[in-house]
Amino acid sequence: MKNCLRVPLLVVGLLTAAVVASATPAEIEITANDAMKFSVTKFEVAAGQEVKITLQNAGRMPKQAMGHNLVVLKKGCDAKAFADAAVTAAATEYIPASKKDEVLAATKLLGPRQSDTITFKAPAEAGEYPFICSFPAHYLSGMKGVMIVK
Repeated sequence: MKNCLRVPLLVVGLLTAAVVASATPAEIEITANDAMKFSVTKFEVAAGQEVKITLQNAGRMPKQAMGHNLVVLKKGCDAKAFADAAVTAAATEYIPASKKDEVLAATKLLGPRQSDTITFKAPAEAGEYPFICSFPAHYLSGMKGVMIVK
């Protein structure tokens, strides 16, 4: 009889651990620099998990010449099309109004030695969600990555 009780208790314990693990916020720190690169280009989170991303601009060039942001896009969005549209959106920190509905979360546009933190809930749907710097030419220079939701 004791062995029969151990299996259900083990299953309950594992399920509880899984719930606790996904309830813990995912904290990601990403650095951007004057070489137009993100320090992190891929990270994984659980579906529905709270995600906290801190972007630090480690560069020294002025914001008008080398500003950085981090824009997390919805699954299936065309990151290049978003970046192309962003070129003319300086007034809205390179988040084009015509594509705002494609954004899950975005930092503000950062100048040198500035940082910003965004917090949002990961989508319930598993898959790959692109993130980019939408400052002109930065996406094409490689400032992109992917958030994988499991």
